[in-house]
Order: sequence, then structure tokens, then C-alpha cells
Amino acid sequence: MKINIAVIGTGNVGGVLARKWGQAGHTVILGVRNTAEFKGKELLNEKNITASTIEDAAKNAAVILIAAVPQATADIVNMMGNVSGKVIIDAMNSVRTKPEDFVNSFEALKALATEAEIVKSFNSVGFNVMADTNFHGTKADMYMAGSSTNAKAIAKQLALDAGFESCYDFGGDDKAALLEQFALSWINLAMMQGQGREMMFKLMKR
Repeated sequence: MKINIAVIGTGNVGGVLARKWGQAGHTVILGVRNTAEFKGKELLNEKNITASTIEDAAKNAAVILIAAVPQATADIVNMMGNVSGKVIIDAMNSVRTKPEDFVNSFEALKALATEAEIVKSFNSVGFNVMADTNFHGTKADMYMAGSSTNAKAIAKQLALDAGFESCYDFGGDDKAALLEQFALSWINLAMMQGQGREMMFKLMKR
């Protein structure tokens, strides 16, 4: 199934996923404040990627990835306009900053974009892992949380399309904060403990 996807936040994470989803055959619309000049403008040279205003990108997409700074969440929701029936993928982490009046971006999106289906995903590893999911022949895993079955099914498909081996379900809305802590664990090991960014968490079973 090919999906129209709006990507809001065209930095490292948004840029990598936009490129991969475009290559997978999805239609990607970069939602930006200024269509004439924005970070990641070179993405327009990639397959199946265009740019428009945030409002138009959201209007013309079924799925919206938000990979911006958490404190911009309210402004982004306002700029998107009507998101009724849309799936919003929250790829943000409240590490240094948080949305005003909320503990994290997921809670802000639930409160401010009430007619959308929200899922937390693509937040648990660095963009370099998203760019290359292969670790000596083993693919990285992705994770998700949220109470919308539909939103999680779409997040899982998009994770597989981006090259992840699996996308594991952390649970409902109440587990979104836990998934942020999981992301902080990656950040701690990779950066603070000096393991380096070329690492991942892998779920092993027996």
C-alpha cells in the first residue's frame, strides 16, 4: 500500500525517513514554513518528494510524521489545520525541551490534535541507524506506542519500508512516555557512556 506522507521537520530524522519512504514508492510532502528556503531542500532532488506549506502538506497526506523540536508542537498543530482522520507519527523526544504545559510531545498532540490518531515511533534510535539499519547482516528494530490499532499498523508498515526488521509494540498511549525513556537509554549509552552512535537495541527471543 502506497501512502501520501507529510514530513514536518526536515532535519536529520525527517530527512532520512522522507528519502527512504520516497524510495519505497510513497508520496512524500515536506511540510515547511518557507517553501523557497528550508533545511533539507536538497531532498527535493530525491524520488517522490515535493514540498509545500505545513497546512497543505497535512491536507494532502493521510499520514503525518512530526520530527521537529517538542516546543514547536502547538505551533505545528495550529499550522496543520484540520487533521481529522489523519494518522500522526510522533518522532520527537522531550530531552532538553518540552511543549509548554505538557510533559512530552505525545501528550501535547493528544490534547491539541484530538481528531487525529497518534502513534509514537521513530524516536528510539539515532538518525544514522535509520539511514543504515544493517548491522553486520542483522537489521535494527523499531518500536511504537499508542492506542490506535490503525496508526500502529501504518507505523509498522513504514518501519519495514524504511529497512527495519520489525516494529515492536510497547503498548497503548500510557506507554509513550516509556518509549521516550527507551530513547533516552539509547542516547545515554551512545553519547554519555561513549558507546558511539553506531549501536542499536535488538529484541532477541528463544
